[in-house]
Amino acid sequence: MKLRLILILVALLTLMGVAQEEARLLRFPTTNGKQIVFTYAGDLYTVPVSGGVARKLTNHVGYEMFARFSPDGKTVAFTGQYDGNTEVFQIPAEGGVPTRLTFTATLNRDDIADRMGPNNIVMTWTNTSNEVVFRSRMRSYNSFNGQLYAVKTTGELPRELPLPRGGFSSFSPDDSKMAYNRVFREFRTWKRYKGGMADDIWILDFKSGDLQNITENPAQDIIPMWANNGKIYFISDRTGRMNLYSYNLSTKETKQHTNYTDFDIKFPSLGPDAVVYEQAGYIHRFDLASETSAKVAIQIHEDFTASRGGLEELSDEVTNYEIAPDGKRALFGARGEVLTVPAENGITRNLTQTSGVHERNSKWSPDGKWIA
Repeated sequence: MKLRLILILVALLTLMGVAQEEARLLRFPTTNGKQIVFTYAGDLYTVPVSGGVARKLTNHVGYEMFARFSPDGKTVAFTGQYDGNTEVFQIPAEGGVPTRLTFTATLNRDDIADRMGPNNIVMTWTNTSNEVVFRSRMRSYNSFNGQLYAVKTTGELPRELPLPRGGFSSFSPDDSKMAYNRVFREFRTWKRYKGGMADDIWILDFKSGDLQNITENPAQDIIPMWANNGKIYFISDRTGRMNLYSYNLSTKETKQHTNYTDFDIKFPSLGPDAVVYEQAGYIHRFDLASETSAKVAIQIHEDFTASRGGLEELSDEVTNYEIAPDGKRALFGARGEVLTVPAENGITRNLTQTSGVHERNSKWSPDGKWIA
């Protein structure tokens, strides 16, 4: 009897674990203090800051990414691919119809998978003029270089910010200054790079034109986030992995806040009381007051149609072929599988059936009894 109860308990716990399995590969988070918006499988989702089951905000074959909350937390600006191009859009924080804000030319290199990254990446909002700031290569012949632009949510033409090039950026509370990176290379796969294109964080005073380097470190110091507590948060790989740091504007001191040694922090974003970021495929929340970080447990309850099995046409994907010694069957390789088909009528056989392994270069033995 006792053994039976134990087995039932184990089964229930297992089912609970499956039901509450956390989603992974969650990207580009942003927060308004109450909710977190992030990208999963190319769409935007929203979830309470405490975690739970996420709700989908967008549903399109294109990629929606780099969401950023407006200062009042009611609107989300993001980079999307609704109309072919990669452009800047806005959507109500609780969901609704997206509004397109930019109209730019199509680029040769404009994709989430490209090492230069997509075009028209939303960086931040201004605090007082309600403008969306984005990095664009609309006027650059060099994919390494991009300019920062600001566009009003009313849909007017964007204005270029007064600096030759820029990347990640964040504004002081009164918008009189901006902390920014000069180079955008976050989509490159180089690790622990310390060459001439390693980024520092600069503060630009729009009125005086003065520039100040607040990092001056040979490592990568990127994605500045100007908080209301007198600090600029950023990530740096000066210890070998991208971790979260802050620069105190009063004391000029730099402090490390996280100590990850396995995977980098990626694409952090500042909210009213916390920094949210992705790390090892999960979303974490760093509380500014307590200076502690915790993983946000998020579940995705969808039908996952893209991961369902199905029938595929293989006639255009054959990689090798050979006739059996007796001439009765043919041997083919396609999509990583080894198959045989009859010369006339009969059954097609998938000999490998290993979706996670790629088999190729199959050969009949001379006696026709074996396939290598």
